[in-house]
This record gives sequence, structure tokens and C-alpha cells, in this order.
Amino acid sequence: MAPLTLGVDAKTSSDVSNWKMQNLQLETKKLVASVSMGEEKPFDFFRILFEGVIAGGTAGVVVETALYPIDTIKTRLQAVRGGGKINFKGLYSGLAGNLAGVLPASALFVGVYEPTKQKLLQIFPENLSAAAHLTAGAIGGFAASLVRVPTEVVKQRLQTGQFASAPDAVRLIASKEGFKGLYAGYGSFLLRDLPFDAIQFCIYEQLRIGYKAAARRDLNDPENAIIGAFAGAITGAITTPLDVIKTRLMVQGSANQYKGIFDCVQTIVREEGPPALLKGIGPRVMWIGIGGSIFFGVLESTKRMLAERRPVHDQNSKED
Repeated sequence: MAPLTLGVDAKTSSDVSNWKMQNLQLETKKLVASVSMGEEKPFDFFRILFEGVIAGGTAGVVVETALYPIDTIKTRLQAVRGGGKINFKGLYSGLAGNLAGVLPASALFVGVYEPTKQKLLQIFPENLSAAAHLTAGAIGGFAASLVRVPTEVVKQRLQTGQFASAPDAVRLIASKEGFKGLYAGYGSFLLRDLPFDAIQFCIYEQLRIGYKAAARRDLNDPENAIIGAFAGAITGAITTPLDVIKTRLMVQGSANQYKGIFDCVQTIVREEGPPALLKGIGPRVMWIGIGGSIFFGVLESTKRMLAERRPVHDQNSKED
């Protein structure tokens, strides 16, 4: 029995040695992988930025083209004072010029949002992911506002029939009101869009996280679209008063009917009553709800197609 015992002891000793060697090799591989990931971070950043720009620009153009008539009706409802009538002609007025601004604005927004979100999610604890999404949405919205505001000013002036074409609108606004005329209502725009972007993307991302955890799988395009519609509709309803104020300030032109945001609110409430701050809420909720469905559906679909075109070693490190 003694030789058998020695044989077992020798075998156990050999197994322990092999186990230690495997652990050492595994730790070495982890260290190498960690160093490699650190070296690839700049490349990953530019990849996320590039894919965000492409996906955002594509989604922005698709949704703007599809829903432009509803946006035109919403703008005319908000711009009319008292019991004025709404003109339903020329619902695509200014679309071409608007797309020239929507494409870079949407590309810039998502291009900034995606890498910012990824970085903040690495920094913030997992239970504060909502704060990361809120912050990334606000930062992306601020970056995109540099393009969005002039685009929005020109678009809404065209929608309300003040100018015949986008080039004429830009030239006449700049000559009559100066360069600052293209940024009319910038403060109210930020007041509306920064909360809007932050809330909408936070709701969307948090719903996706919850749904994926419950379903234990990735979401498909229809599911992304439904979640996007819900996030857009809720956010659109909440921010309607801010949108009314922004519209009034942007379309007033050189008349300067309002001295600022607070004067605009006081004047609207005094002359038209508090319900006027909810003007256009129906078209706005419908427009942004459907728009959210299309935007997020196209966005996720484009991001997935771009991810499938990556080299094989990059697909293994695919980020949500």
C-alpha cells in the first residue's frame, strides 16, 4: 500500500504544480490583454466617434424627411397668436435647407454622445448609469446646438412663410438682424433641448437596459423602435411649454415682441392664458413619438450594420 500512497502523493503534487502553472499563464494573458486594451483605447474612441457620426447623420435625415409636414403644422400652431387660422399649404417648405443642417447636427450629436456615454459609464458606478446617460445627452445636445440653432431659425421662418428659400432666409436675416439673428432664441433653445436630449436618451437607454436584462438577449429593431417612441412621446409632452417659448422667440424676427424668455412667458400667459404654453402638444407628441421610433430604430440598425463591417478582432470587443 505504501508505493500506492507515494504514487498518489506524487500525482497530487504534479496536479498542484500544473494548476499553479496554468494560473500563472492565465494571469500573464490577462496582463497582456489589459495592456493591449489600453493601447487600443484611442482607436476605439475614434471608431465609436466615426460610427456615431454615420449612424446619427443617417437617422437624423430619415426622420426629418419623414415627419417634416407634422413639424411644420406644429410650428404654425405655436407661432399664430390668438385665434388666427393655420395655413396647411407648403408643408415641405424649407426641407432641403433644413436637411443641410440636420445632417451635420445629428451626426455631431451622436458622434459626441456615444464616446462620452462610453467614457462616463466606465467612470460612474453601475447604479449611476442614468446619470451617465443624462450627462452625455446634455453634452451632445450642447455640441449640436451650434448647428441646430441656425438651422432651426431658418426652418421656422420658412415654415411660417417669412422667406421663399433657405439662402434668401440666411442672407436677409444676416443683413437685417446681424449674425446674432441666426442664433435668435439660443437661450430658450438650450433651455428646451438640453433637458430634452438628456431626458429622452436617458429614458431610452434605461428602458433598453431593463428590457435586455429581463429578456436576457439583445433587442431587435422593432423593440428599439417601440422604446424610442415611448421615450420620445413622454419627453415631447414634458418639454412642450419650453418648445412654445423657443418658437415664439425664434420667429419674432426684428419686431422684438419679447425681450427675453421670462418676458415671453409673461406675455403669453397674460394675453393668451396658460393653456397657450401647451399649443401644438398634440402634433409635437405625435411627431416626436413617431420620430423617436424612426430615429432610434434607424440609429441602432445602422450601428449594428457598421459593427458587422468591423474586422473580426474588433467585433469581439463590441460595445452596447
